[in-house]
Amino acid sequence: MNKRTYLRTILGGCRVALANVLFVGHAVAASLSVHVADQAGKPVEDAIVYAVPVDGKLPARPPAGAVIAQRNKMFTPLVTVIQTGASVNLPNYDDIAHEVYSLSAPKRLELKLYRGVPAHPVVFDKPGLVVLGCNIHDMMVAYLFIVDTPFYAKTDSSGNANLAGLPGKSYRVTVLHYRQSDANARPTQTLDTAAKGPATFTIKLDAA
Repeated sequence: MNKRTYLRTILGGCRVALANVLFVGHAVAASLSVHVADQAGKPVEDAIVYAVPVDGKLPARPPAGAVIAQRNKMFTPLVTVIQTGASVNLPNYDDIAHEVYSLSAPKRLELKLYRGVPAHPVVFDKPGLVVLGCNIHDMMVAYLFIVDTPFYAKTDSSGNANLAGLPGKSYRVTVLHYRQSDANARPTQTLDTAAKGPATFTIKLDAA
């Protein structure tokens, strides 16, 4: 085999390997689209959508962290979702001090008056809803959902959310919102990633 033929063989093998990788990646990575509406049929923004494989097998991956900032005496964003075990930074970008606290069962905390960025993020190691407030400014509130899966999303202003990067299988998809009339209600559907079109969920909300 001469040098030119050898190089062609090597390059051809690389192309085949790359094509196989792309094919496998395309075959494995799937997504689910969800639309969330309230009892009047209006789209619901900031609803949490999360998926758990029916077979219970979750990928072993470190949970992604999040940031909930304080600006203009408000928490931003209002609603956040993380995986159990994730850490959250709570920087204060105002020129006045805030004292962040929570009395919620999954995580009781109190960060004494501070400005700037705390030395350490807060780790949330139990699932559930954590309501954050400020001991100094009662109007400040944020909602943090902690879920036992890395597959989650938040609906946009049109009530739509997309769960991407899912291994191709069946999932139990659940929807939550901080204004649900029944805090224990967890609308759930079993969905397959091969399904076409968004799945629709209807949840009952209290008045804003």
